[in-house]
Amino acid sequence: MTESTYQQLQISTSLAEQIAFEFFNIKGIVSPLAGEIDFNFKITSSEKSYILKVSRPDAALEYLTFQDELLKHLEKKSPNFKYPKSFRNTDNQGIFDYIDAHGNNRKVRLLEWIDGHLYSAVNPKSESLRFSLGQKCGQITNALLDFNHALAHRTFDWNLADALWVEQYVGLFSEKELEIISFFIEKFKAIQPQYQKLRKSTIHNDANDNNIIVSHQLQNPSVEAIIDYGDSVYSQIINDLSVVLAYGIMDFEQPLEAAKAIISGYHQQFPLLDEELQVLYTTTAMRLVISVTKSAINKKKEPENDYLLISEKSAWRLLEQWKNISESYAYYTFRSACGMTPCSTYETFVNYAQNSNWTIEDLIPESKNKIITPLDLSIASTFIGNFSNYINSVALDDKISRKVREENVLLVGGYGEARPIYTTDAFKIKTNEGYEHRTIHIGVDFWTLAHTAVHALEDGEVFSCHNNDHPKDYGPTLILRHQLNDLVFYTLYGHLTKESLADKFIGKAIKKGEKIAQIGVEAENGAWSPHLHFQIILDMLGHENDFIGVSSPSNWPIFSSICPDPNLLFKTPLLNSKKRIDQLDQINYRKQHLGKSLSLSYDKPLKIVRGEMQYLIDEFGQKYLDTVNNVAHAGHEHPKVVEAGQQQMAVLNTNTRYLNDEILAFAEELLATFPEELSVLHFVNSGSEANELALRMAKAMTGEKDIIALEIGYHGNTQGCIDISSYKFDGKGGKGCPENTHIVPLPDAFRGIYQGENTGEKYTKHVEEAILKVQSKNRNVAAFIAESIVSCGGQIDLPEGYLKEAYRYVREAGGVCIADEVQVGFGRVGKAFWGFQLQGVVPDIVTMGKPIGNGHPLAAVVCTRAVADAFANGMEYFNTFGGNPVSCAIGRQVLQVIKEDKLQENALEVGEYLKKQLKNLQQSYPIIADVRGEGLFLGIELVDENKTPLPDETNYLANRMKDFKILMSVDGPQHNVLKIKPPMCFSKANADYMLEVLTQVLNESFMEF
Repeated sequence: MTESTYQQLQISTSLAEQIAFEFFNIKGIVSPLAGEIDFNFKITSSEKSYILKVSRPDAALEYLTFQDELLKHLEKKSPNFKYPKSFRNTDNQGIFDYIDAHGNNRKVRLLEWIDGHLYSAVNPKSESLRFSLGQKCGQITNALLDFNHALAHRTFDWNLADALWVEQYVGLFSEKELEIISFFIEKFKAIQPQYQKLRKSTIHNDANDNNIIVSHQLQNPSVEAIIDYGDSVYSQIINDLSVVLAYGIMDFEQPLEAAKAIISGYHQQFPLLDEELQVLYTTTAMRLVISVTKSAINKKKEPENDYLLISEKSAWRLLEQWKNISESYAYYTFRSACGMTPCSTYETFVNYAQNSNWTIEDLIPESKNKIITPLDLSIASTFIGNFSNYINSVALDDKISRKVREENVLLVGGYGEARPIYTTDAFKIKTNEGYEHRTIHIGVDFWTLAHTAVHALEDGEVFSCHNNDHPKDYGPTLILRHQLNDLVFYTLYGHLTKESLADKFIGKAIKKGEKIAQIGVEAENGAWSPHLHFQIILDMLGHENDFIGVSSPSNWPIFSSICPDPNLLFKTPLLNSKKRIDQLDQINYRKQHLGKSLSLSYDKPLKIVRGEMQYLIDEFGQKYLDTVNNVAHAGHEHPKVVEAGQQQMAVLNTNTRYLNDEILAFAEELLATFPEELSVLHFVNSGSEANELALRMAKAMTGEKDIIALEIGYHGNTQGCIDISSYKFDGKGGKGCPENTHIVPLPDAFRGIYQGENTGEKYTKHVEEAILKVQSKNRNVAAFIAESIVSCGGQIDLPEGYLKEAYRYVREAGGVCIADEVQVGFGRVGKAFWGFQLQGVVPDIVTMGKPIGNGHPLAAVVCTRAVADAFANGMEYFNTFGGNPVSCAIGRQVLQVIKEDKLQENALEVGEYLKKQLKNLQQSYPIIADVRGEGLFLGIELVDENKTPLPDETNYLANRMKDFKILMSVDGPQHNVLKIKPPMCFSKANADYMLEVLTQVLNESFMEF
């Protein structure tokens, strides 16, 4: 086609505007839209929007009338579902002729514009969105079951049933492309006998990503409508779902995983049959084959028409991904999405197992002389202990081996068990949202002595005999094939001796009860202690020498069906999998028995069972990068801190009324971090206790009761702390400001009452005013309390000179200055060990909380000698567990870790880097209005162009980051600040990954403003 011919085909926006006004009396902004058969335009008038459709020359009226009748049928069948309704022109015509300037006869229609996003432009295409897509397509299938029209039976290239026409054009493809195309063409030919017998109906046949309209809402958008019924055709019903999948799962890292929600939603509205699911893998691919073939043809026919090539690149990528997926595994996944048992032979195997009489002694005869004992290696296992035990697995292996030798036991377990030993990068896989670890063990492990004999449980033959090059997986492995009538299954035996496999060859007959191998020594199994990995497999999925032994949580429903629980055969109560407590039941119990005010993080709560430095690990072994848990200051379950507590707890834990070296050693090291004026310590159990004690000290020192505190400040959960915490008493359930509390404005230089630089003096004038107000009542101020960076206020940096001036006013009035360092102390701010040092001041009292104990209930108050002496008025201050030897040992180790691991230096380096990169991000994303804080105590504030807070968007960001396994939290009085205060071991690599994901989420269509 020549350029001039192509130009003659086109309809300009100015001509579209003319047609709309002349024939429909509509004026508006005209924008071109994509289209293959018609030229489409959106017309936006002052009242509503429309789609003007102008056909290519000589379009058949019957074809357009067919579409119109189909839409009317849908409207009648499903009035509550949105369809693009048609409008009539000024001559009361729904479809009419228009002769263009070149003499071409065009057909013109005007349809209703359905507002929303195109699916192609939506990012992310979430699971709930994909489910709603399936639902809507299933609804249309139902509605069209009784629609019949002669043109629905036309011959049509896009009808999957006629897809073999593509064979005529295989010469258009490269060698690599042809290999993929031919692979699926042959599969499509092979399924024809069963395919031709499948259910048929008129189907939409074109739910591509530019024909799907998605709602606008930020949280949980859904499919509003499916448009463009021009490709509707009478065909196999499963073809319609194939089309939806072909376009709905493009550009996903794991397309099969993405398909599950679409299939599930479709099946909910239109139940699918097993015979249809059997062909779905192939028909989905063939739709893509048609698409890329059309693109190849159109490159020559209309090279300038970009729409005709719009999905070519994505289609090729999906075809290549699809070819690498096992067809059987895809079929099992489809069944699972429809609520069926994934593996179609699972029930047959269960019936066989119920009638078997296998025992563990049949497998390992020597077990009759041993005590069979369950071994818990789950994520929450206390047997494993600290993460240092499984990162260095030699320690864990030695512990298991010692138990086997010394206690004469056969340790068993593992089926369906999520294990922390699989949380390393070796088991990490990329998913559609971040990463997932393959943590769930598929077989059963039997730990016993090396060279223990293993016997066959059933007649069979050798399927494979392989010396695995990755001993941490299986080591030397034997797989037997068993056939009992129509049932075929396999048994896998891993971690064997090489010698015991020497006489095995593929096809060798094996008799039930025959000795088949011996368990290997550690040298043959890497660092594993001697054990047998035993696994049942119903479908090898194309594997020849081994099989996956560890599943990801998302794929566990499939693999638990392909690889049934071996205890179906052994029927041993000791091997019964631990039942998981339903999350909803846990939530309900919390609400009933743990106090209704106890909240949970995130829209979908997490069950966290293990910590590992900057990570928290859920019950399925999935690792979440923790960017908010400042309490685990040195890192979650830091090995040295854990060991210090364990060692001291094994020796002594008592109160401070006895002499003990630990409290003195800890006190000396802690006081060394403070200016010399602060020289007296009182140990308590929490930050709330510390601030409560500080208030008592201030009142004892001054004889006054009035406290000045910051707006939106939070200082703890005791009554005394609540009474000075504006964040609490001005919030839900609060009773307002008490008589003796005086709140001064939050010194927020970004959105506060004074903005910009040099606002410190303006804000401190309010402190002076508060003092004068107290004095006007013939009272005086007892104390001024402030965090050195205001946390609940939104990680607010205090303006330069703020504390220096505020402290001066307070001290001149005879008051005491309290620095709340519960969240910002211990090197977190990077440039200094204590936050108050950033302001160049020395408080009279400093409070600190659980970061001092890395999460252990330990806190302290340090004060001047004068304050301490005033507080010692004869009333003894005794705190039973404040300063106990265990807490002090832990606190001292935290200080040592801060020094040895250079955590303050890390906070400075990583914090400065992260802050700089966030500010760079700010240039591209105006929604990031402010980046502030110091070290690893940062805040990101989200507002619009008018500085109006965006709490919904902030909450969306936090929850989306969690989807990628990055924990973030929301703060600030308007809940529009993302806070970053991770464990201090947070690395530059962690920062880079957080920035990468944050950028990805900011690019999502629902974050565009």
